[in-house]
Amino acid sequence: MVKVRLEDVTKKFGEVVAVDRMSLSTNEGEFFTLLGPSGCGKTTALRMIAGFYKPDQGRICFDNEIVNDVPPFKRNTGMVFQTYALWPHMNVFENVAYGLALRKVPRDETRERVAEALRLVGLEGFEKRLPSELSGGQQQRVALARALVIEPKVLLLDEPLSNLDAKLRVQTRVEITRLQKELGITTVYVTHDQEEALCISDRIAVIDKGKVQQVGPPTEIYEKPQTRFVADFIGVANFLRGKIVGLGAEGRAIVETEGGTRVEAVLDSDVSVGASVLLSFRPEAVQIEEEGKATGSKNLIEGKVRLASYLGDTVRYEVEAQDGVFRVDVHNPFGKKLLAEGEAVRLSFEPASCRVLPT
Repeated sequence: MVKVRLEDVTKKFGEVVAVDRMSLSTNEGEFFTLLGPSGCGKTTALRMIAGFYKPDQGRICFDNEIVNDVPPFKRNTGMVFQTYALWPHMNVFENVAYGLALRKVPRDETRERVAEALRLVGLEGFEKRLPSELSGGQQQRVALARALVIEPKVLLLDEPLSNLDAKLRVQTRVEITRLQKELGITTVYVTHDQEEALCISDRIAVIDKGKVQQVGPPTEIYEKPQTRFVADFIGVANFLRGKIVGLGAEGRAIVETEGGTRVEAVLDSDVSVGASVLLSFRPEAVQIEEEGKATGSKNLIEGKVRLASYLGDTVRYEVEAQDGVFRVDVHNPFGKKLLAEGEAVRLSFEPASCRVLPT
């Protein structure tokens, strides 16, 4: 197991800066995910780790070894591509054994290692099938077995589930997570799917426009976003603009919104009274208060239902208020009557669920 480290890494393609002074590091045996929208630089970063691209600036290290000038085949990384990149004229055994053949591994050892790799991904008995005779999920497993069979120091996966249907994608990501924990290989995984990243990762690096916005465990990324981009990209978020007018209990900020509402929010950063700020809170943190119900210390917003979307296990309401339109998730709505469009409601949310983001 090794640690992968990027130090102030930049990569340009002509005038386009794909990766902009990126610094991050994995732990040994960690499942580390690069998450961001299309074109944010995450795949470019992964390809630099693999050695397919050379950085224009900065260093890439495996443990304490700088690998900028080390060619891909000498880095001992296993790569799973988005398109799987299987040889169509080779059967499953030959595809998985391809990397071993390049390394001139003896025939008997090759057979043993291929058999073990296929066992790990659940494809025993598929050795003689061609890629065209396999489902998309099975092809993905062959690509994973081919990466694992060379016993890599680092496993690199570039959106490996994007070509699978939704149900198979969920099933396969569970299998990949189980396999990674079983083998303990340092893994760097690229995806634009927020749910996927939250589910499988030990830590996540959220990337936008080639820059790292925040790095942390999934719970921290979701519950304590440090920027508007992170709050907005990971899941769904509501936003309120306002100005800090004082400090409340436990160091919380008292914010007066642009619509004149006063709310309390968690203040993590060094922002002073009088500063303009952005507040962020999640739809599931909001409750629709019953008439006459005591609210305690909760923040309150008055509004009217603009839209109700029934999603089965959840109803998502859009509520229009003086400060904007807010989304509210009501879970387990079975047997409950949906609120009607235009119905007046009162929203409440705890100060602990609302965070101050610098503008």
